[in-house]
Amino acid sequence: MRLVSLNCNGIRSADKKGLADYLNDLAADVVCLQEVRATPQQLPTWANQPHAAWLPAAKNGYSGVGVLAQHPWQALQTGLGNPEFDSEGRLQRCDFDDWTLINVYIPSGSSSPERQAAKFRFLALFHDYTAQLLAQQPRVVVCGDFNIAHQPIDLKNWKTNQGTSGFLPEERQWLSQFADLGLVDVVRRLAGPETAVYSWWSQRAGSRQRDVGWRLDYHWASPALADTAVAFQIPRLPVFSDHAPVVIDYQGL
Repeated sequence: MRLVSLNCNGIRSADKKGLADYLNDLAADVVCLQEVRATPQQLPTWANQPHAAWLPAAKNGYSGVGVLAQHPWQALQTGLGNPEFDSEGRLQRCDFDDWTLINVYIPSGSSSPERQAAKFRFLALFHDYTAQLLAQQPRVVVCGDFNIAHQPIDLKNWKTNQGTSGFLPEERQWLSQFADLGLVDVVRRLAGPETAVYSWWSQRAGSRQRDVGWRLDYHWASPALADTAVAFQIPRLPVFSDHAPVVIDYQGL
């Protein structure tokens, strides 16, 4: 099974850059999109597929997530049960035959201290949500834009960004605690501990061309599922947004 996650930074913008053709050529079984920034009525025609679900934010042109699948799921749930964040369209849960997929878009805290505080509130809620899920369903894949680089290897200029949202000590500690729930960082396992792999680049100063990036987008999987992951790709080209797709092939799903 091929599972893809992409923060598309606006699906309508990504559509103009050829996202539909890319996904078609990729032949993905499941696609998780974050920062969709569109209502269902505003989506491109191709996005209204038989097995697709969209969760927009209450605020127009903001946040939002979506899942597209080649086969139907058995159940779909949305949100954390928290009005503050559920109104921002940040989480979907899809239950398939014997495994569960979480598509999540964790808030950024870079715009203001208030948004950083909101990010920490979301992280606390999401940790507990995931812990409860894993207690019920041991076969889980959590993917999406986490807006956190975990280790120094996960961003080019880590020394100068230790006080920057997305690489704060508290955020990195949270991500370690998230992993301690019993989840595997699939890309890091496949890439190895010393390979620099990025999924986001600033749109300024040719950062993408020079590969001065951050790894903010993840697949976290239960050990049994992580063991079936055989290949990954995070292609810098073509460019659909400031993020790149995270594509992982699993043999056991």
